[in-house]
Amino acid sequence: MSRQYYRDQKSWRDLQRFLPERLRLTVDTEPDEEFWDWRGNDVHLDCYRNPVAPAKVLLHHGVGTNGRQMTLILGAPLARRGYEVISVDDLGYGMTGVAPGGPFTYADWVQLTLDLIAAERARDDRPIVLYGLSAGGMLAYHVAAALPKDSLAGIVGMTFLDQRVRRVRDGTAHDLLTSRLGVPAMGLVADTPLGRLRYPMRAASKMSKLVNNREAMRVLNKDKSSASNAMTLAFLSSYMTYAPATEPAEFDTCPVLLTQPAEDRWTPEELSEPVLSAIRKVPVEVTRLAGAGHYPLEDPGLHQLEGAVADFVARTTA
Repeated sequence: MSRQYYRDQKSWRDLQRFLPERLRLTVDTEPDEEFWDWRGNDVHLDCYRNPVAPAKVLLHHGVGTNGRQMTLILGAPLARRGYEVISVDDLGYGMTGVAPGGPFTYADWVQLTLDLIAAERARDDRPIVLYGLSAGGMLAYHVAAALPKDSLAGIVGMTFLDQRVRRVRDGTAHDLLTSRLGVPAMGLVADTPLGRLRYPMRAASKMSKLVNNREAMRVLNKDKSSASNAMTLAFLSSYMTYAPATEPAEFDTCPVLLTQPAEDRWTPEELSEPVLSAIRKVPVEVTRLAGAGHYPLEDPGLHQLEGAVADFVARTTA
């Protein structure tokens, strides 16, 4: 398969015009673009490699973003603070090339991350922290829930959304019809040829609430590698019904941090409550990002995000 690179993509360059100037990447500060073969898929990684860094942070996007967008708001800032950072394009997003064959599911996202952690551990034994935005937060939890205690230093989520919970599903889906009837219907066809049909994410979810800046939303709505993407019915069914290897009440792998945007119009803090309120065996912290939307473009929230995650990584990997 022919590879695509962010160095040739215009969308993220247009988007970063809406970020504070200090966060805008230049030719000298862009990450290295690596590709990792995973089961025949050509997985794209934005990398700030640093062999003397005390820890690694793996960044994960949600269903309306991609790895380069994670690099913009958090990857590059953490790299400047001396951490090794890897931002992943999961299957179906960003610059990752998907192998031909049967439709992948959300369970493949989880397994891909588990295998990437194993691959990074084969390089060295430095501690690893996972960060995820939106659906990526729950992905971080699902990955950690499949690992032994203390195998990760910590997980950070910009929301932790258990889509098995009706009020979470109702709150994040495009509308009640999609939540109450669409999701069960997807389950009925997921394992049939109809499961390969692609469904626009803007029709499945409240994608219009991804950012609070209308001009930035127009840029994102044109980006097929992120907000304008479409995923198969098989993937969506798997995502909406995925059950973790360890339920929150028994979760003891590592500490947890929620970085909740205070002006999130898609996933307010109460939608993370079913997960976080049940976690009792490890510390759970919350940092609220002032003035910030779901995918944050705003200060002071972006300053707070960088500081909170950097502090969390320093404390959990000390």
